[in-house]
Amino acid sequence: MARRALILVEGASNMLRYVQAAKRLGLHPITLSADPARYGYLAAEGIEVIRVDTDNLNALIHECSKLRASYDDIAGITSALESSYATAGKLSRHFDLPGPNPESIERCCDKVTQRQLLAEAGVPIPAYRVATDAADVESAAAEIGLPVIVKPAVGIGSMGVRLCLSVNELAEHTTYLLGGSYMWRSSPRVLVEEFAQGPYYCADIMGDEVIGIFTGNFGRPPHFVYHDFTYPAVLTNDEHVRIADVSLSSLQALGLGWGPACIEFRWTERGPVVIEVNPRLAGSPIPQLVELAYGVDLVTEHIKLVIGDEWNLRRRHSHTAAVRFLIPDRDGILDWIDGDSQAAAGSGVAEVKFYVEPNMPIVRKGDYRDCLGYVIAATPSLGETEVALKRGVDLIDWSIKPFQTFGA
Repeated sequence: MARRALILVEGASNMLRYVQAAKRLGLHPITLSADPARYGYLAAEGIEVIRVDTDNLNALIHECSKLRASYDDIAGITSALESSYATAGKLSRHFDLPGPNPESIERCCDKVTQRQLLAEAGVPIPAYRVATDAADVESAAAEIGLPVIVKPAVGIGSMGVRLCLSVNELAEHTTYLLGGSYMWRSSPRVLVEEFAQGPYYCADIMGDEVIGIFTGNFGRPPHFVYHDFTYPAVLTNDEHVRIADVSLSSLQALGLGWGPACIEFRWTERGPVVIEVNPRLAGSPIPQLVELAYGVDLVTEHIKLVIGDEWNLRRRHSHTAAVRFLIPDRDGILDWIDGDSQAAAGSGVAEVKFYVEPNMPIVRKGDYRDCLGYVIAATPSLGETEVALKRGVDLIDWSIKPFQTFGA
């Protein structure tokens, strides 16, 4: 039997689903990673992995060339990790395989360039300024007016993002970002932007088709840690059309439109305002919610596009799926966490997942890394889903004991 390889550059929250989907499609998944130990599923799934500097395009081309000689065919190359997605596009271009425009991906991943292009195209975005030092940050906040969002110009998962309500909070977060505590992957640039207030929505897109729109809530400010998502959002037809129209205008402005994207909004007094355009598939567990709500497996359909096959985005049903994230309220050592089996057995509960184990240190960072796990529920109706989700979450419990201190 011919061995067709699917090359995956690095890993991400969705990558296990990519590996499993590739196998179902008769492909042999191979992961290229600078640090394979980061991804526990590789050994668990028996996935072939090659250690290589994934920031070195020439080294990646060399490894892919060797693989092409070893396998009957390299069917495709992709990544679920935003920082590696442009690299996967460059590799696809080099080997004449389907893939996204890497230049468009790189422009989009730079939040400053992204906002410049959106503004030039007339896409509604929050007022913003770019700063490289504390004086710039203070001046930008004064021009826009408090409260403001302050965040790195490049980054994911709300890392380094904070709502600043006062001058003191602004100074404190500026010191954190520019004073040596925050780890920059590039030259430090800070984005200071208007706090766009209103309900949160996100549109999932494949190509130029809006698959669905979901809504979500966050925990307590000043950070933006997700609390829950509901798929699909309850919207009027006009609201759905307006979000879809702005989504497609955003893709056009950024030169996107091949493969997956997800676009985050706040619905303000101006209507839908774009907060972020992400030029890749939304992270876990959004693909699970889409599949539960509509019967569309976005990971599988993305792989089909990557290998040049015809995809199918047709909805098979219309249910409501929702996720509640398990967020700790204190730092310390996780003593125990349980209830997952009971919750998973509940009617309407589709998945329960823990990211942590007993005796692990819990240190909240105010971003996606704070999540201990999640519970997903899905039923034919919103009301039933909300009841099932609450029942499942109520069965989960944990205990965090304080860090041991050694006093005098």
